[in-house]
Amino acid sequence: MIEVKSLCVDLGDFQLRDIDLSVKPEEYFILLGPTGAGKTVLLESIAGLYPIRSGEIWLRGKEVAALQPEKRNIGIVYQDHALFPHLSVASNITFGLKLRGHSSSETGEMLDWIAGLLGIEHLLNRKPGTLSGGEQQKVALARAMCVKPDLLLLDEPLSALDPETREQVQKELRSLHDRLRITTIHVTHDFEEAIALGDHIAVISDGGIKQVGTPEQIFRQPNSEFVAHFTIARNIFAGEVVDRGNGDSIFRTENTELVVSTGLRGKWHASIRPEDIFISPDPLFSSARNSFCGTITSISDRGSTLYLTVTLPPDFVCLVTRRSFEEMGLSEGLKVYITFKASAVHIF
Repeated sequence: MIEVKSLCVDLGDFQLRDIDLSVKPEEYFILLGPTGAGKTVLLESIAGLYPIRSGEIWLRGKEVAALQPEKRNIGIVYQDHALFPHLSVASNITFGLKLRGHSSSETGEMLDWIAGLLGIEHLLNRKPGTLSGGEQQKVALARAMCVKPDLLLLDEPLSALDPETREQVQKELRSLHDRLRITTIHVTHDFEEAIALGDHIAVISDGGIKQVGTPEQIFRQPNSEFVAHFTIARNIFAGEVVDRGNGDSIFRTENTELVVSTGLRGKWHASIRPEDIFISPDPLFSSARNSFCGTITSISDRGSTLYLTVTLPPDFVCLVTRRSFEEMGLSEGLKVYITFKASAVHIF
């Protein structure tokens, strides 16, 4: 559907470097990265809002890098919605259709269709300033989708919404995509949002793509310290993978040996997700190959869940539910056991 090949964009104090991306037809694709990573610059370069220094942008088998933005048939939605405050909701939605010369009857039919699809028929005569954040986001989506774009670009569409509205709009985005199958590229810095929505994810930082994969691959198999940190692996160690002699692979770090499942040898990094570590006041008898005794040295309360730092050394961060925390009577200074499988340790 869309291919970006060796794309370079020079904005003076910021550059995109050798960007390669391939998004399949009807895919919901996520661009994930921190603030200042280049996500929006890449999105707007695809839309034609920035001149590219080199590279190619292919859309539906056609190279479009030299085309004007309005000739690319791309819809874009910004986090601040960018609605026209002096126009009604209906006029905002149909603005693109009128610009393209659609007749009044065609425009009316499209307006009825998209308003019904998004459930905003009751808002059509209101002005954007009278709407809630979630309602404004739906209007912005309606405007972008009304022209039936080949590609829909969403620039952090949920970041300005409160948590409850964000979750609701997130579900609606996924539902709309499943119904309409519009190829979509969605920019976000929120990893949970990326996991919930994305078919594939590209992690971007400092103007370059760091890793591309399914949510499971990005989540479970980070290819670098940056991706591991950004996806909140929390337990990231430098060390060495060696043979124990009995057929086991061992990762050594800070005088601690972890049994791992890998054919790699030599100096590498290891990551373990907090939710993959079991914590208990007593030794846990299971098939898991790694079990250690340590001390709880820090507790970070997140409401329904808590992050516990258990020091051996090194420090391991574990995730527990509040119910488990209270039932086990956990507290700082308590001796506990941590247990995890060899397959839970990712070597990169």
